[in-house]
Amino acid sequence: MAEMKQRIKEYLREDVGSGDITSALVIPSDAKAHGMIICKEACILAGGDEAAEVFRTLGARVLRRRRDGSTARTGDIVLEVQGSARALLAGERLALNMLMRMSGIATITRTLVAKCRRANPKAKVAATRKTTPGFREFEKRAVVLGGGIPHRSGLFDAILIKNNHIRIAGGVREALARARRGARGKSIEIEVETLEQGRVAVEEGADVIMLDNFTPARAAKASAELRRIKPSIIIEISGGITPENIGRYARFADIISLGRLTYSVKAIDFSMRIEKA
Repeated sequence: MAEMKQRIKEYLREDVGSGDITSALVIPSDAKAHGMIICKEACILAGGDEAAEVFRTLGARVLRRRRDGSTARTGDIVLEVQGSARALLAGERLALNMLMRMSGIATITRTLVAKCRRANPKAKVAATRKTTPGFREFEKRAVVLGGGIPHRSGLFDAILIKNNHIRIAGGVREALARARRGARGKSIEIEVETLEQGRVAVEEGADVIMLDNFTPARAAKASAELRRIKPSIIIEISGGITPENIGRYARFADIISLGRLTYSVKAIDFSMRIEKA
């Protein structure tokens, strides 16, 4: 919570800067106002906590009408605020931006989670590091609100050996051997591009195998072979996943990770109506 508050202060400084010159000229300093944020299309709501904090930071009173993670319909009022008219105008854009992007992420995540669970109730949908610089914590939170999992927060909290690591280290065996020496109890995940790489990775003690850019048929065959060698191996699928084919992967995958949850998501439309109190 403390980090969220600090980030929001930074975002407000970016937008407001030395002051809102338009409101300073047009709006009396003692004017009071009432505002409502309205959902313009059905979605899974995310970013309500952050939008509320924007206005609280500016000294306004906030009434939440919908909780994050719930379904919002067209025309729903999700949040009401009262306070200085200048404060409400200063926070309007940031609050809407956070709601729009985070709700878009939560909505597509919920859709894909539902598709996966129809095929395999145990399959998980995960985010990746393909996030907006400076906004990752909020995008990952939106994924969780949509029913997904955040995966790793950054390079510092999980071991994930990717193809560039493998090339520089000199191969799958070499990369895994080095990782094992310093893993200190952490799970080791490795990205593979062929079934043969996957076999080597399982033999060398990997905990999670990420099948990268496999077709559904290739991935199904590889998963079955790798589980034959090590039944407890965790299979993650990444690359080439779409809403149309995710169910085919979910039949045999433990985790499906998608960059599209965060890097190319469609924002949900919200508007804010502010009136003189």
